[in-house]
Amino acid sequence: MTTVRTVADGFSFLEGPRWHDGRLWASDFYTRRVVAIDESGTVETIAEVPQQPSGLGWLPDGRLLVVSMRDHRLLRQESDGSLVEHADLSGLTDFHLNDMLVDGTGRAYIGDFGFDLMSGAAMRPGRVSVVGLDGSARVAAPDMEFPNGMALVDGGATLVAAETFGNRLTAFTLGSDGELTDRRVWASFGPEPTSTDVHEAMAALAVAPDGICAGADNTIWVADAVGRRAIQVAEGGEIVAEVSSGDLHVFACALGGANGNTLFLCAAPSFAEHERKDTREAVVLAAEV
Repeated sequence: MTTVRTVADGFSFLEGPRWHDGRLWASDFYTRRVVAIDESGTVETIAEVPQQPSGLGWLPDGRLLVVSMRDHRLLRQESDGSLVEHADLSGLTDFHLNDMLVDGTGRAYIGDFGFDLMSGAAMRPGRVSVVGLDGSARVAAPDMEFPNGMALVDGGATLVAAETFGNRLTAFTLGSDGELTDRRVWASFGPEPTSTDVHEAMAALAVAPDGICAGADNTIWVADAVGRRAIQVAEGGEIVAEVSSGDLHVFACALGGANGNTLFLCAAPSFAEHERKDTREAVVLAAEV
């Protein structure tokens, strides 16, 4: 059994964890802030994002990029701490932006919900959009079943995206111009749900892949939003390791720590906004893997 410890608590709902500059950075949805947490549990507020932060990443020059979910913008933090618009994605989607991956060139890949998740609307596909250094944005991968976390494997040649309601991880070849080509299933956890009802679809999932991060030997750690666990998955779908989160659901994960072997888990009792926005029950867990 892997020992899991609590690093920090008192959050509303955490997403987008990234290990950066010796700390775990994450977005706390309903306190509308980006936080950085050291391994002793000390929390610093880095930025306040009124329209709800999500995915995080950094430009090659070290400036922070943060997804602003509700107004469909990508924000950039300047050296004085101010947030400015890096890109406007409102012409590409009508619904919340979600997680993000920023590659080594500073190009950002951002998923969106595709439908009004929190009101229980009928499910519709979302997309992954790509934002260039100049702030230009375009759709890179349409018809994604709730695109969520993303990770790079194969030395950065392959981008893998979690399709939460697709019951799978989907891979693309990453082009030098930001194109996503050769779309293929990287790991399937079972049949794709046929219902467009969120609750029925969730009940049909074997794994609900939410946030993900690259692991050792081209594996991927997956936050299983219905399994109260994080799983380490090899290409093809074999589960090679598992970390239990006890009574809490895991919605995102990141590898980091002093030796790079600490798996951080963003966990909470549920994901529904009406259950989480006025509570402070979300936590950061950690396990050595």
